[in-house]
Amino acid sequence: MNSENYDFIVVGAGSAGCVLANRLTESGRYRVLLLEAGPSNSHPWLHVPLGYGKLFTNTRYNWCYQTEPQPECHGRNVIAPRGKVLGGSSSINGLIYIRGQAEDFDHWRQLGNAGWSHEDVLPYFRKAEDNERGADQHHGAGGPLGVSNIRDEHPLARAFIEASVECGYPRNDDFNGAAQEGAGFYQNTMRGGVRSSTAAAYLKPARGRSNLHVVSEALATRVLFDGKRATGVEFMVGDAKRSAAANVEVLVAGGAFNSPQLLQLSGLGPAELLGPLGIPVIADLPGVGDHLNDHYFARIILRCKEPITLNDAVRDWRLGAKAVLEYALFRRGYFAIPAISAGCFFKAAPESATPDVQCSIALYSVHNLGDQLDPFSGFTITCTLLRPESRGHVRIKSADPRQAPAIHPNYLATQRDRDTLLAGVKALRRIAQAPALARYIAEEVDPGPQCAGDDALMDFIRRRGSTVYHPVSTCRMGQDTKAVVDERLRVRGFERLRVIDASIMPEVVSGNTNAATIMIAEKGADMVLQDARG
Repeated sequence: MNSENYDFIVVGAGSAGCVLANRLTESGRYRVLLLEAGPSNSHPWLHVPLGYGKLFTNTRYNWCYQTEPQPECHGRNVIAPRGKVLGGSSSINGLIYIRGQAEDFDHWRQLGNAGWSHEDVLPYFRKAEDNERGADQHHGAGGPLGVSNIRDEHPLARAFIEASVECGYPRNDDFNGAAQEGAGFYQNTMRGGVRSSTAAAYLKPARGRSNLHVVSEALATRVLFDGKRATGVEFMVGDAKRSAAANVEVLVAGGAFNSPQLLQLSGLGPAELLGPLGIPVIADLPGVGDHLNDHYFARIILRCKEPITLNDAVRDWRLGAKAVLEYALFRRGYFAIPAISAGCFFKAAPESATPDVQCSIALYSVHNLGDQLDPFSGFTITCTLLRPESRGHVRIKSADPRQAPAIHPNYLATQRDRDTLLAGVKALRRIAQAPALARYIAEEVDPGPQCAGDDALMDFIRRRGSTVYHPVSTCRMGQDTKAVVDERLRVRGFERLRVIDASIMPEVVSGNTNAATIMIAEKGADMVLQDARG
């Protein structure tokens, strides 16, 4: 490998990296090296939709990070999982396909990022999609990414939608269409009941190309430079240190935690951080790792009057056997159900012009995320704060690339964040009390009826809330002095180096982030190819 030269080196085979590997090798003109710290995606649970629960705490496929103690969350270390496998987090996520609001991308453009308005990015969303509903002005068909309707409309999910309508929220059958507001079923990144990760959708079709070289279990340790020009990447396979040269560009696609980590290890970051760690400072870039933005949510656990939850299928061998057969024969049933089935986007704060919370229903309950399901018929309703003002950071702790970085999202740091999420959770409780859903509920288990006033409910949100696994913005795109990349995703002040992943988002989108990350990679690949052709 020391003598190998490529046109492009892509660091990270996750949601963005697999897209880049596919698009950059399509013409056959360029040689591409794709590096992934995790293993291949051969494990069957990576392809079964329900597998997200099976691999949640598996350190072979999940970085299993934790945040630093969060001051506004009772000093807790909050879980911060990230995919460590071909396909990255798209291989272990909850499969929900939400793009965000058109206003999110228009705001990116208003911040000075030319080419990133909703009108600009919509063609890339459509290019990626193979939507089972077919193509229209909002959606695409024939693209690599399978996007499907929910395969089984569970009665609890239907009841959640009906209860939301009873509370005055409109019905919405397409959250990625003309408007996001309202209640309906989610679409998912599946095809035929099988997970459509970027490893399956983008990388698998490209693996047969002679101009693509994929190295898994390869941990990138630093980007190599000649002055301010990126020339290659150093990485480790086991204990062996290797390197490869990039004749055209190095593309960093490690995600919101690992991309700033790699740049900092390479000497690009806050000088006050790098110097004491013994890392030669190539450029004092205080924005690298700064501006971490993530979604935080609260969840309410409910006991169900009927044995119709995933908890029951796991506890009762007869229901479990039925679920296995349904999936094996028809790719239906519990094994084909995503993490959350239905949702409702609405405005919790009176000053919000567009939905600021996302409420959802999950057909199972668990006391602590990653633990065994609760030993009773249970399901969960959740409320996510869509546009948090709170900002944090990601910073390396040492020069050892194998040591996890310090992750500090700074959840609930602003009064507006706390007020909006509190209002959202109170509205979520009203949905649970609406007739359509209330008929299924035996009791509220957590936090329980004793949690009545605003202070008690806010304390519950701080004590039991968590991430929704949507970290972004740590290599932020922008025009200000702390922006890391420009509107063409080039690292400011450097040649032949870009970051193309969720870390470049100026602000988190209003919803799940995987679809937007894939869009960024589709658009980023076009930019790279345009510049390579001159």
